[in-house]
Amino acid sequence: MAGAGRPGRLWRFIPAIAIGGALLLTLAGLGAALYGEQLYRAQKVREVTVQAQILAATVSAAVAFDDAPAAQEYVNALRANPEVEAAGVYRDTGRLMAGYGRASAPLPLQLTTAPDPFFEKGHLVVTTPVTESGTRIGTVQIRTITEPVVRRFMRYGAATLLVGMAALLVGVLGAAQAALARANRELRRQARDLAEANEALRIQIAEREKAEEALRQSQKMEAIGQLTGGVAHDFNNLLMVASSGLDLMERTEDPKRREMLKNSIRQAVDRGSSLTRQLLAFSRPTAQKAQVVDLAAQIEGMRVLLDRSLREDVTIEINLPPDLWPVEIDPHQFEVALLNMAVNARDAMPNGGKITIAASNDPGMADGALEGDYVHLCVIDTGKGMPPEMVGRVFEPFFTTKERGQGTGLGLSQVYGFARASGGEIRIASEVGEGTTISIYLPRQEKPLSSLTAEEPAQAIVPRGRGRVLLVEDDEAVAGLVEDMLGELGYEPTRVSNAADALAKLKDGKFDLVFSDMVMPGEIDGLGLAREIARRKPALPVVLTTGFSEAAAAAQQDGIRVLVKPYRIEQLAAELDAARREKA
Repeated sequence: MAGAGRPGRLWRFIPAIAIGGALLLTLAGLGAALYGEQLYRAQKVREVTVQAQILAATVSAAVAFDDAPAAQEYVNALRANPEVEAAGVYRDTGRLMAGYGRASAPLPLQLTTAPDPFFEKGHLVVTTPVTESGTRIGTVQIRTITEPVVRRFMRYGAATLLVGMAALLVGVLGAAQAALARANRELRRQARDLAEANEALRIQIAEREKAEEALRQSQKMEAIGQLTGGVAHDFNNLLMVASSGLDLMERTEDPKRREMLKNSIRQAVDRGSSLTRQLLAFSRPTAQKAQVVDLAAQIEGMRVLLDRSLREDVTIEINLPPDLWPVEIDPHQFEVALLNMAVNARDAMPNGGKITIAASNDPGMADGALEGDYVHLCVIDTGKGMPPEMVGRVFEPFFTTKERGQGTGLGLSQVYGFARASGGEIRIASEVGEGTTISIYLPRQEKPLSSLTAEEPAQAIVPRGRGRVLLVEDDEAVAGLVEDMLGELGYEPTRVSNAADALAKLKDGKFDLVFSDMVMPGEIDGLGLAREIARRKPALPVVLTTGFSEAAAAAQQDGIRVLVKPYRIEQLAAELDAARREKA
């Protein structure tokens, strides 16, 4: 009887064993599910990362050359994979360059960060950098579909019910792992093939860069030759005016004729000075003398000059509203810019035509490129116009549509530099046979108008004794003429050729003013001399002179008065007087 009761007691433990077994199976299933989830995520990340790396290696050349169509072709190749919902190639600025995205997963237009791979709402997002020679030049992002977590857990949970299902699951995972391994091997093989193709492409790119460098050098030499021919042509004309004028002045005693010849030589010198300033404007920063002006009055004051610069078969029309906003500009550079635009418009109409100069108040540029209020000035011609490929180059220094020797290609470049230096923008629109419109947008100025918006007429010079001037000039010819001008103005000049001698003179003698060139031999230039004088003798006025635009800009930043070469005796007198008044 006792033996018969033992099996009964054992049966009582069967539910507990079953529950324990079920718990064990449940825990084993949960463990298997968690482990499987980790494996799935890791494998998915590896798989998509490889795809992203392959795409990054494939599009590196296209990104380097900013070839969006080629990049788009590489991205479109991923459309065949239904799991890839979106793929994109981004520039180094984060801006989308090429890509596609299904309706359920649109691509961001701007990629602000490059995060590590992450899962989000049934999707995996992988971001990989695009590099060129070790430098990051862009980013690739791929978004793929992942199997829902609940569904995977339900599948793994079946292992808690049947051990066989667990074994089947292990088999399925093994088969999937083997398939993924085969896929990875295939992807690695494709990556090697793509790497070899990319290496061949890099060699081709290097050869292309060498060819492009040779072409750029050739274009550079051609531009220099064109510039040299244009400058030589212009200066030869100016020298011809000066040379023939001097010859004729020696042969005539008629005062009126001598005055006319003198004015012609003066105009030639002024034109040469203007051409030199245009050349220097593209090599170094140009000093600005900005004033708040009434643009309408400034343009009206140029009407006679514009009429004289145009041919008889070219008419000019000026349309300016009475309430035009003030602007802050350098009046002289504005006159040069407007004259350059008018002359270019004239040359675009060989058979005659009409030039319209118009202005209007523009509260914000129409295309939204700049914020704020602007004055819109445009010059419109009825000329032959230009094709699109030429329109894109008209503001390049030395580029000209004229024949060799007929121009330097600096006119519209000066206009571009003036607009940017004045805080504005410049636009051009042209169509073959329909003429050209050049628009300049200048910022509205709220400050009151300057008391002087144009150069004052030169006052009569009354030579009188005004003290001793220390002249620092290393060029013998220039020094002789400047000494004569100073003497004509009533000054007593003492000349030295370098800054060291000037400092020695100032130590031993008494002077009322220092007038020095900026570019001189020796360790100290004119600007250094002015700074040293300001340290030693702060009450002594100093005026510098130079024909070098960068030097003039540097001196003006230090608050030192600068007289730009070439200058007239009236300008010299006014600058020296102003310097002495400042220190008085």
